[in-house]
Amino acid sequence: MPDPNPDPRTPDEAAQAAERFRADFAAVREQIGRAVVGHAEVVDGVLIALFAGGHVLLEGVPGIGKTLLVRTLSRALDLSFSRIQFTPDLMPADVTGTTVVVESEADGGGGGGRTRDFVFRPGPVFAQILLADEINRATPKTQSALLEAMQERSVTVAGTTHALPDPFFVLATQNPIEQEGTYPLPEAQLDRFFFKLLVGSSTRADLAEILDRTATGRITDVQRVLEGGAITAHQRLVRRVAIAPHVRDYAVRLVLATHPPTEAHRAEQARERFATPMVEKYVRLGASPRAAQALELGGKVAALLDGRAAVSVDDVRRVAPAALRHRIILNFEAEAEGVSTDAIVRNVLDTLPVSAA
Repeated sequence: MPDPNPDPRTPDEAAQAAERFRADFAAVREQIGRAVVGHAEVVDGVLIALFAGGHVLLEGVPGIGKTLLVRTLSRALDLSFSRIQFTPDLMPADVTGTTVVVESEADGGGGGGRTRDFVFRPGPVFAQILLADEINRATPKTQSALLEAMQERSVTVAGTTHALPDPFFVLATQNPIEQEGTYPLPEAQLDRFFFKLLVGSSTRADLAEILDRTATGRITDVQRVLEGGAITAHQRLVRRVAIAPHVRDYAVRLVLATHPPTEAHRAEQARERFATPMVEKYVRLGASPRAAQALELGGKVAALLDGRAAVSVDDVRRVAPAALRHRIILNFEAEAEGVSTDAIVRNVLDTLPVSAA
């Protein structure tokens, strides 16, 4: 059976594929806008991560539409959807699934007895879109159940590895203000998220529109506009977008600029110093290589959306806050003085030269 979404082979086919990508992106964005009021940057960030093949962490206070955004996205895409409400008593098997013993009649019947078989019962992680609601309310043991799923796109239970469906997209939410009884995500798991997006409060106009939609009996009709095969084809197209050496080098230097110099490598780093005085003062650990991957892939999606076949420095800068803010670990001095990772990222973006010296 021929592939309904083949990769482009000629420049004309590539141009047509890019045009379909932009049309599909706009169609999904339009469907989400039927239910979600405002938060345009957050919506675009979620869709950029989806088409880049990454996962998203949404952070914001309760009642501002984080869960609604994820549910609406699942309604706009022809993908299987599952939700896990993370609580302190949630166990890893409640996420991944478990192996159970199933009794059945022996072949032939006639009093031949019963047989017992071990059967794997998949958990809610076996969905193409997974909503991990309030992920920081579960214990680290349960949070870690998502690590293999997010990175390897598979789950290992009782020594057997089970592949997850394709595409596989995790959207996790967390509340930044209610920290009592919560478990902050470990750095290893935060690094698995492609973007961390901050969902802020609504504007005056947005609040009025929310009331008009929800307090007047209006029915929101969200249509399915994109299926899994098209999404994976778009993800392959994104990786084929060109990036010039100097643009890739900017992304590399941007990541290195978040690293404070260490005593062991201070002499070596002095020859290529990228960290600013602010980074040296407040950062304990800089962004990982996954940050560079997120900068490049996110920049490729941004380039396609802008109708260009190659990534620009501005594309990398556009996605930098979402790609870096959760991968920078601050020291005690930063916490004491109220310095945020976003302030560090802004400082690096403002001071890092576009071209290497």
